[in-house]
Amino acid sequence: MSQPLLLDTHALIWIVLGSPMTRAAADSIVASGGDRALHVSAATAWELGLICRKPSVAKLIGRNPREWFSEAVETTKARLLSLDADLMLEVGELPELTHRDPTDRMLIATARAHDLTLITRDQAILDYAALGHVRALGC
Repeated sequence: MSQPLLLDTHALIWIVLGSPMTRAAADSIVASGGDRALHVSAATAWELGLICRKPSVAKLIGRNPREWFSEAVETTKARLLSLDADLMLEVGELPELTHRDPTDRMLIATARAHDLTLITRDQAILDYAALGHVRALGC
């Protein structure tokens, strides 16, 4: 069985748009897709709605973010993970976290709660992973 993964918002966008990724991330994503081991958080839907307010991102997505997100989850064969009260409380209890982005904090808590490796280019998350608080793979 492949390593279970959680895509950050931009990783999901890059996969769907066919943008280049590191070989390690691409191989892990391909390996996980068939096993239903690829995950997307509801936090990504929230962030997508926010970032699509920027004209450049809206143009990149090319349509309604709700439709795009639904198709992206289906196309990648990812499992959608919800945010519940326990998980949201975990967000506030993350050890040694100085990262201020609320979506990234939700993604980190989700990865920890579900024992997933977070696929990201966010250097703050990768630095946090280097401290041993979450597993992350640069893409």
